[in-house]
Amino acid sequence: MASAATAPPTPGNLKRIVAASLIGTTIEWYDFFLYGSAAALVFNKLFFPDSDPLVGTLLSFLTYAVGFAARPLGALVFGHYGDRLGRKKLLVVSLLMMGGATFAIGLLPTHATVGTAAPVLLTVLRLVQGFALGGEWGGAVLLVSEHGDARRRGFWASWPQTGAPAGQLLATGVLSALTALISDAAFTNWGWRIPFLLSGVLVLVGLWIRLSVDESPVFKEALARAEARKSVSDTVEKLPLVAVLRHHWRDVLVAIGARMAENISYYVITAFILVYATTSAGVSKQTALNAVLIASAVHFAVIPAWGALSDRVGRRPVYLLGAAGIGLWMFPFFSLIDSSNFGGLLLAVTVGLVLHGAMYAPQAAFFSEMFATRMRYSGASIGAQFASVAAGAPAPLIATALLSAYGSSTPISLYVIAAALLTLIAVGLAKETRHRDLSDLDAVGSDDAVRSDDSVKLHGA
Repeated sequence: MASAATAPPTPGNLKRIVAASLIGTTIEWYDFFLYGSAAALVFNKLFFPDSDPLVGTLLSFLTYAVGFAARPLGALVFGHYGDRLGRKKLLVVSLLMMGGATFAIGLLPTHATVGTAAPVLLTVLRLVQGFALGGEWGGAVLLVSEHGDARRRGFWASWPQTGAPAGQLLATGVLSALTALISDAAFTNWGWRIPFLLSGVLVLVGLWIRLSVDESPVFKEALARAEARKSVSDTVEKLPLVAVLRHHWRDVLVAIGARMAENISYYVITAFILVYATTSAGVSKQTALNAVLIASAVHFAVIPAWGALSDRVGRRPVYLLGAAGIGLWMFPFFSLIDSSNFGGLLLAVTVGLVLHGAMYAPQAAFFSEMFATRMRYSGASIGAQFASVAAGAPAPLIATALLSAYGSSTPISLYVIAAALLTLIAVGLAKETRHRDLSDLDAVGSDDAVRSDDSVKLHGA
């Protein structure tokens, strides 16, 4: 019989919890993708005008990349305090930091006004964005995972994952509407600020929803057990990061490996395609963008379906299907783009994102089920965000460099296939987790382990 602390929430409460996680991740990804679009469209002219156009674009994309560099630090800090203080508190902080930084970008003076201080301020705010996003993902998926039961955890925990395509759709949609309504000169002068300032309104909505939900019952129960042990044995738990690296280092490696194909394929399919389609296939940028937009809508729809399937057949089979599928799809993917027609382009991107969803959807529940409660935020966040630096951050740059060096899509396909093989090995070596009860995992695994060797006396020897 479930305890009062871990009794499943009512359907209405669970939907509100899912909504709180989803709207937060959507806003955070909206902010992240918005910056990338603005870096390509206007930041080179507004913040790096002394450089030639190509160098200015590269510099603006460099500020985009520093956001990825800050994500592991965010994972470490938010993971630590999320495991100590709770998921909800840190999710509120991450939302305020991300939204505040994005709103501030909309108010930034440009190079013409303050000189070199403008790109410096832009880079600092980008670091804040990346830091906040590094802490957002783990808390959002854990808040949902720890409220529900094991029977449908894959389905419910997959909803925060839809925040990535939802944020991309929202950011691109707002930018497209502005470019259609105002002139290019007006957009460069002041129109680009509107999407960033709009983030302030979105954050207020997200904050209102997040403050209305309860803390994870699994976390509250684990915290109560830890406090009880401390009062009896006069010990305190070691830092969550240290406990993760000592007791769950294999799970961290599995999480990093599992993300390689997922992260690399996503940025090749959604970001690098804009380079390849326009330069090698002769497709207009708007045509390529439209294909990504439509495919992103399909991506949003299939993620919960893949999550539900992982509840029926397991996390590993669905994940392995996605990794194998994305590897096999790469050569047809580029062949369809080379056809230079919208139908082929749309099919290439849509199938690619559907296969990506097979990895991305069960990932939330899969990673949550690997770690014990008092180190779950740290473990899931470290595995996910450290992989993003090695995989997602350099993926478009590596793909572009391969295209420049070889003039062919073949090396790029082999690059993604190599990542798929790494993911197949990592997930293949992992244990199936779909039937795990998060409270039972905590009770039999982590707390005893953390308590024994990883504790220190408060009052001497």
